[in-house]
Amino acid sequence: MKKLLSAVCILAMTAMTLAGCGSSSTQETKAATTEAAVSEAASEASEALDSEGAKADGSYTVGIIQLIENGAFNDMREGFIEELQAKGYTEDKLTVDYKCAQGDATNLQTIAQSMADGSYDLVCTIATPATQAMVNLETDTPVVFIAVSAPVAAGVITDMDHPDKNATGTSNAIPVSDIFALSNQLTPDCKTFGFLYCTSEVNSVDTIEAAKEYCDANGLSYKEATVTNSSEVQQAAQSLVGSVDAMFVPNDSVIQAGMTLVSEVARDAKIPVYCSSATTVESGAFATVAISDKGIGAMSADMAVQILDGTAVADIPAVVVPASATVINNQTLEALGIALSDDVKNTATFVDDAQ
Repeated sequence: MKKLLSAVCILAMTAMTLAGCGSSSTQETKAATTEAAVSEAASEASEALDSEGAKADGSYTVGIIQLIENGAFNDMREGFIEELQAKGYTEDKLTVDYKCAQGDATNLQTIAQSMADGSYDLVCTIATPATQAMVNLETDTPVVFIAVSAPVAAGVITDMDHPDKNATGTSNAIPVSDIFALSNQLTPDCKTFGFLYCTSEVNSVDTIEAAKEYCDANGLSYKEATVTNSSEVQQAAQSLVGSVDAMFVPNDSVIQAGMTLVSEVARDAKIPVYCSSATTVESGAFATVAISDKGIGAMSADMAVQILDGTAVADIPAVVVPASATVINNQTLEALGIALSDDVKNTATFVDDAQ
């Protein structure tokens, strides 16, 4: 597209030059020939713009990429789309192309490559793996990410205030100290924690490092159980039984895929599982201090609107969305037999197991 537009400009300049050279008849002949070439190139450019869904009719194409289907990611996606529509980017103006890699890293890379070909006006990536896959391609297509826990550590930008790499978005930095403070409030006898996470997810590793620092500073012990894929999750959880008082799970798509199995193990062993998202609580974890998944999707959509309206990506700072809501699972609460204070009962949000 850029080449076609450049060709139009070059031909127009050539026409102006030729018009001032040679005899009158020669000038007229050359000018007419050049004018025809300019017209043809302009027509080709216009057709190309139309074929790309272009701005002449006010339409846009936005891609959305997820590594895996889960409640949190789906809510983020819905929040993103709903906010775009609320801001005027309705279905008649916006085509949304959603693709999920179904947990496969190779599929994720293929999807990212297919959306980096210049045919999309913007691509939205949900969570860290999808964002890394897209940003690492160094595409000219703007990227708006949702819920990347540690954008700088993940390498998707180098400065939150001045985003580079043609990407910006929202970070759901996990409030580790708040979650452990909640644990101390609800289950004060828990002194040894089991950390369950996937070693290949940068955001998970970053959160666990923060959890270790908190434990070291507050006299708490911990034991790690790591996995490389979802088939290992149940066995990893079982390996912690008998040696920990509680478990802590970061925002981890691999663990989330097997979270119901973790919950079964933990409930049977009377071990509370603290986590980093409301969706994980709905999958059977005991409690967390969380953000709104739809809300963080909507905040990313507001950034996307700015880009579609012409604002440069570098001029839209990435933001950390604060977590403030205490979320507790009713079935796990009953299984653990924990008594809550009136203060917690009156302020927390209680959810049931997802069906």
